[in-house]
This record gives sequence, structure tokens and C-alpha cells, in this order.
Amino acid sequence: MTVRTVVVVGGSTAGATVLRDLRARGYEGRLTLVDPERGTNRPPLSKAVLADAGHEATVRMDHSSLDVEHVQASATRLDHEARTVIASDGSEHRFDALVVATGSRARRIAEAGQTGEIVLRTVEDARHLRERIADASSAIVVGGGFLGLEVATAAAKAGLAVTVVDVDPPLQRLLGEHLAASICERAAALGIAFRRSGAALVGGPVRGVRLDDGEEIMADAVVSCVGDEPATDWLRDSGLELEQGVVIDDHARTNLADVYAAGDAAVVRVGDTVVRGPFWANAVTQGRVAAASVLGLPVDAPVVDHYFWTEIAGLPLKVVGPLPLEGEPRVLEDAGEGTGLLAWGSSAVVAYGIRRSVPRLRAVLRELSERGAG
Repeated sequence: MTVRTVVVVGGSTAGATVLRDLRARGYEGRLTLVDPERGTNRPPLSKAVLADAGHEATVRMDHSSLDVEHVQASATRLDHEARTVIASDGSEHRFDALVVATGSRARRIAEAGQTGEIVLRTVEDARHLRERIADASSAIVVGGGFLGLEVATAAAKAGLAVTVVDVDPPLQRLLGEHLAASICERAAALGIAFRRSGAALVGGPVRGVRLDDGEEIMADAVVSCVGDEPATDWLRDSGLELEQGVVIDDHARTNLADVYAAGDAAVVRVGDTVVRGPFWANAVTQGRVAAASVLGLPVDAPVVDHYFWTEIAGLPLKVVGPLPLEGEPRVLEDAGEGTGLLAWGSSAVVAYGIRRSVPRLRAVLRELSERGAG
């Protein structure tokens, strides 16, 4: 089938990558983007945008050079038999190929009717949190993952007394004990306190949390950083296989003909299980894979890219290789105080507290893998 009309639902990192790659690969047909916004580059929201309002404009996507029809509405239904996406403004958009890139939304833990829970997922969320931090002297962050520690860092640097609450040791589930312990030690030196417990939000509007032992701790700002949920409700009766997201194969194909998915809305089928990696690098690589598959071209990128970066307590961290990082690393370059270039066997390389380009890290990992194979 000749592809003359492509509809992309969602214009953030995955969707924007699809749009750009389709044009870069020579597609000259009709391109329709269905999204109430232009799309957002989200990683800076918990870093630069929290620190400075001037960075807000830099995270908005610009599709103006791609000859895209932008429908500023939400997708509400997929009619696969009619090859049509129905939008919230009542418009209908027929497709030869459809790419689902609707991303995800912040998971919330507030009870029904409880107001005042702060989350961080959108530019508006970041603006609201930045304003709350500016007027606060204390903050509680529920969730000790990457986002939670990034938010805690921003609040601590702004002079707030910050407490991170998590039932698990912060970061340990992904980074392993070695790196997690080192990062948390530096975060503690920045004034961030840690409590091991579950947490229930207290008040309406929220003003604190109740720990598992019944203790209540209060703060001027309480932020929930407890993960995200794929934005796939609009696909519930579509016939798509949904399991923690839209299930795709290594060509970004779904179980429905000519329907593809990419980014935080997608999960990759690996044997009998599905794997979800809601990271920027996966949104980009899956967008590229989807664009190639739509056009029937060879797929020249992996559907999962094991790359992640963050900056916590003032130290940059880049990881090339699958998470979690288990066991003790080998020090390839010692930059002092536990920082440097670290390797976990021949499966993962980490630049911790030092600046290294991603191509260089990938090259180091290849060298380690070749030595191991030799």
C-alpha cells in the first residue's frame, strides 16, 4: 500500500521525531498531528525550567518547517476499521498509517476529592512548582527515583529544607547500591533528608504526608514523584493490545495493521513479557523506528536505547547500558571522591560527576564488549 496520509497523535519527543524522520526520509505525503499543544521536550522541566522561567520557551516543540497540519485537540477514539482518528473537537482524520505517541501522565496518590497535590509533567506543572518553591521554606518529595531526586535538588538549591520519602532506598532499584549510596550521600550534604516509608497525603489542600508508623510531617510544598501512566485511555476499545501501554514489536508495529506506537505510551514485547522504558532516548529511537516502518524502509535503529542521563546534587550522570546496575563497578577513570568513568562488566558504562559524550561512552562499551568476547 502506498502511504499518502500519516496521522501522528502526540507531538512531544516521540511524535516530533516521527514527523522529522518521515520528512528526512523523503515522505512528501500528508502529515497530520493531533495534539492540543505543540509538544514538549520534557527532560529540562525538572532541571533548567525549575530553576529559571526563561527556559520555558526553549522546551516547546516547533513543527513549522515540516508542512504539518496541526489539529489542536485531543484524540478521543480510534476506529481502525474506518482507518480514522476522532478528535475532541469532533473532527475525523483518516490515515494510511497511524503513529500513537500520546506519552504519559503523572501518577497521582491523592484520594478522591483531595486537592493540592503537586506533580511535574508539563510546562504548567513546572511553572506552578517553581512558584511554590519560591514562596516556600520547606518541601516534601514523595518518591526517590530520578525525578524525585531532581526535584529535591532544585528545592534544596533554592534554600528549602527538603525531605524525600520512599518505601525503597532512593535510586537503588535502578542504579544499584553503589551509585545510589554515593548520590544520596551527596544529596544529604546538600541538606536533603531521607525517610524510608510509604506516604499518604494529608490535608485538603495537601499540606503534608502520613508515614507508615502514623507520624505526620508537614511542609509548605508536597510533590508527588511516583511514576507515570501511559496516556492510552482513548484506545481502550480500539482493538489494540494494551498492557502497561501500547504493545509494539522491534519495528514499532502494534497488533493492528498500519498502526505503530512510540515513546512513553508504548511497551516493547520481549518474549512473554513487555518492557517499558519511559526515557527520552527510547522516545527518540522508537520514533525513528516507527518512521522507517511506516515507509517500509529497513529499520536502522534499535527499538530500545539503553541510555539515560540526569543531574542530581550538582553532579551529572550518564548511563549507557541496561538498568539496573548490580554489584560493584570497575573504575576506568578515577576523578576522585567516587566519581569518574565506571564500568559494570561489559554491559554498562557510567560517567559519574564527569562530562563525557554519549558517542564516547558507547565506544568504551563496545571496546569492553569486544575484549570480553575475545
